[in-house]
Amino acid sequence: MDLHREMSAGIEAERASALDMLGPSAVSVRAAVAELLEHRTFAYPLSVLPVIVHAVETGATGPAVPLAVVHELWWTSACYLDDLADGQAVFAAGGLGESEALLATVISGIPLPLLVVQSPRIPEKARGPLSAEVVRCWITATEGQLRDLRADTATRDAVVTAYLGKSGAPFSMVTAMAARLADRPDERVELWREFGNVLGVLWQLFNDQQDILTGRNEDLANGTVTYLLACAVEGAGRDRAGDVLELHAAARHSTDARAELTGVLLAPDVLRRYEEDISVFRDRAHRLLDELGGDTAYSDVLHDLVDRASPMLLRAAEPVARAVTPRL
Repeated sequence: MDLHREMSAGIEAERASALDMLGPSAVSVRAAVAELLEHRTFAYPLSVLPVIVHAVETGATGPAVPLAVVHELWWTSACYLDDLADGQAVFAAGGLGESEALLATVISGIPLPLLVVQSPRIPEKARGPLSAEVVRCWITATEGQLRDLRADTATRDAVVTAYLGKSGAPFSMVTAMAARLADRPDERVELWREFGNVLGVLWQLFNDQQDILTGRNEDLANGTVTYLLACAVEGAGRDRAGDVLELHAAARHSTDARAELTGVLLAPDVLRRYEEDISVFRDRAHRLLDELGGDTAYSDVLHDLVDRASPMLLRAAEPVARAVTPRL
């Protein structure tokens, strides 16, 4: 957050420059994308992630500021598309109509990031590889989102595969981009990609917990198969796994079913399994950072980010009432 405050003016200027790349004939496009960006604000300043990675490798933050804008553009687009899939698009686009927001989302997510990484601010030899990262990310993330929407398997392995697309792909995109921009060899780029993937899974697990603790319960209402649900299904055994899945299906339309399922998810044995697995992902992220080394001042920031992204927030008793009360 401190680094984001220091760099916010530079990121904002870079964002304005990116919008100017749309050209003088795209006045309506620029206005729509600008409104989409203004409306979609983020609680956590993770746009500086590629900046930190670049600084770990080189000690310099400035050259990676365009990648911070790519990160913002991608997530703005992805979040709107996620709202659209959940039937919430009307509430997610500010003053734009749904069709206007959808068109702006397409520009924000794909052409505009490609324009940014093809700009003169990026060394010529890096432009092709960075453009390929944008395309690769969208393919991988779409695969993860489709797996999430179909949700036909409630196992921990299947959920992790979906999470690697939904959240791992964008985080690994910008960490790999930062390493490529720093002109690092392919082996280090791939290590940074792996770190981004693990951080993305941790961040998704963090968001899943927040959904329950805030009482939003959007995952239950949308029928999302979360990692916590997979822990409950696998822990139930063959005799009761079907009952948990039936309850999960009913929770999409029933507040009583959501309340009952919340109790199942917050059972002590389920939470114990969940917490153990969070620790595994957290330890893996720290090991990757240790292996990567680099500028310790910025590497320490990433170690701290890993810890802040991987707390065990859920508790077996109190969150049950807090989670279901807003739905009663």
